[in-house]
Amino acid sequence: MSLSAEAKSGHSLPDSETPVRVLLVEDDPVLCETLQYNLQRERLEVLVAHNAEDALQLFHRYPPHLVILDVMLPSRSGFDLCRIIRQHSQTPVLFLTARAAEEDKIRGFELGADDYLVKPFSVAELIARIRSILRRVQPTPPPRIRFGEVEIDLEARRVYRRGTEVPMTPKEYALLVLLATHPGKVFTRDQLLDHVWGLGTYVSPRTVDVHIRWLRSKVEPDPQNPRFIQTVRGSGYRFEA
Repeated sequence: MSLSAEAKSGHSLPDSETPVRVLLVEDDPVLCETLQYNLQRERLEVLVAHNAEDALQLFHRYPPHLVILDVMLPSRSGFDLCRIIRQHSQTPVLFLTARAAEEDKIRGFELGADDYLVKPFSVAELIARIRSILRRVQPTPPPRIRFGEVEIDLEARRVYRRGTEVPMTPKEYALLVLLATHPGKVFTRDQLLDHVWGLGTYVSPRTVDVHIRWLRSKVEPDPQNPRFIQTVRGSGYRFEA
C-alpha cells in the first residue's frame, strides 16, 4: 500500500483532553511507516511494535485506547496476542491482516476482536473503522464536571471554585481533567507524565508530585487531608468524586 490522495483525506477524530493512543503491531516496516504517518495526521498518538513480545511490553507500559494487530507476526501470531490481551483487558482490538479466509475472521472475533479488516485496504476505511470503535468505547465527557465546591467547564477550559475562576497553568488543568474524567482509576506517576507531558518528554516523576500539591492547594477544602485527589501509596494518584 502506498500513500494516495485518499490517505490525505483529512478525516479528523474527535478532540479529547487525553490523546487517543494506538498500539500498531505490524512487522512490515514500510506499511508501518505509512500507517503511522496517516494515523498521526488524524492526531492519534501511535506506538509501534514489530512483534508480539515488544507489543506486550508497550501495552503494559503505555496502555493504549486501541490495538491494530496483524495476524502473521514473527515468533507468535496476532491471534495469540489478542488472546493474551483479552485475558487482562477489554481494550479494543482491530485485526489488520492479509488472512482473508472466513475461518480466520471467525477466529479473530471469537478471540474478542472488535473489527477485522483485510489487506489490501484503504486508509479512509481504516480511519472510519477506528472512529466507529472509539465512538462505541469512549463516551463523550460531560461539558462540566462538579465535585465539592469546584466546577470544571470542559468547553471553556476553565475551573471555578465557589463561582470564582481558579487560575491554572495548562499542565495543571490537563492533569486535573485527566484525573477527574477517570474517577477511581489509579494513575502511576509515569502514566501521568506520559498523558500530560507527552511520550518522549524527559521530566522527573517528582514534577507530578509538585503539580499535584499545587492542584490540591487550589481545589481541595483541606490540602493537607485531600478528599478528591488521593495518594495511593506505592502506586500513584486517584481521583475520588
